Amino acid sequence: MNLAATILVAYLIGSISFAVLVSRAFGLPDPRSYGSGNPGATNVLLRTGRKAAAALTLLGDAFKGWFAVALTQQHVVADPVAVAAAAVAVVVGHLWPLYFRFEGGKGVSAAVGVLLALDPWLAAGAIATWVIIAFFFRISSLAALVAAAFAPFFSFLLYGMNRFALEPALGVTVISLLLVWRHRTNIRNLLAGTESRIVGRGKDTPG
Repeated sequence: MNLAATILVAYLIGSISFAVLVSRAFGLPDPRSYGSGNPGATNVLLRTGRKAAAALTLLGDAFKGWFAVALTQQHVVADPVAVAAAAVAVVVGHLWPLYFRFEGGKGVSAAVGVLLALDPWLAAGAIATWVIIAFFFRISSLAALVAAAFAPFFSFLLYGMNRFALEPALGVTVISLLLVWRHRTNIRNLLAGTESRIVGRGKDTPG
């Protein structure tokens, strides 16, 4: 599998919007039509209260991130550039899905799947960061932003600067920047003090 094909396949995998598909399966409205308009697990949960639908959305989005990277590792394991490209491409597919009018989520769940495929310890570090920030501040988007900011640090800490791991670490950095950019509305809300907390029903939907 060459690099172009790797990127295309990963992007197409990322374009599968589990929030939309699961909502259809459960007979729920399109998540892009209510709440924040974000097709992610948090929006599905907050606006419908259907925990099963939200859980399946979360697992599906994380799985596709893991699968795209794992597939690349299996077929082009000697090429760290391809692994990094697949990692970024699957998240880009989630953010701008080809099959759903390029109206995607915010990439957090897919990014967790990517990190899990790259290194379970890397995923554990990002998840732990999210949990700690969410526990103390009760703001999901803030937790996602802090976890995204720390993910590159964890990546370089784990991988160091060796040749095989540098490109995936740079891929994680690109993904983190994409997540921060995707949360720009949440950042404005945080600065204005209007961002909703996890305990309430708000617009904060990082899925």
